[in-house]
Amino acid sequence: MNIQNLVNMANDMSNFFNSAAGEADAPREIASFITRHWDPRMRSQLIEHGKSGGEGLYPATAAAVKLLVPPGPRPA
Repeated sequence: MNIQNLVNMANDMSNFFNSAAGEADAPREIASFITRHWDPRMRSQLIEHGKSGGEGLYPATAAAVKLLVPPGPRPA
């Protein structure tokens, strides 16, 4: 899918959850929605976009994308 479309959809969620849940909770709510409803390929594209600078992501959206990044391996 086109990354700009994904950014636009995620930013639309940001607008909604900022008003519905409040700015403090919006990133968690956005990440939860994306995890439950987006195809894994769409999530991966958005995560990679965030890792490469996240151009066009609103602040709450960028914070949500960071929550979507799976944790790395644990040190031994």
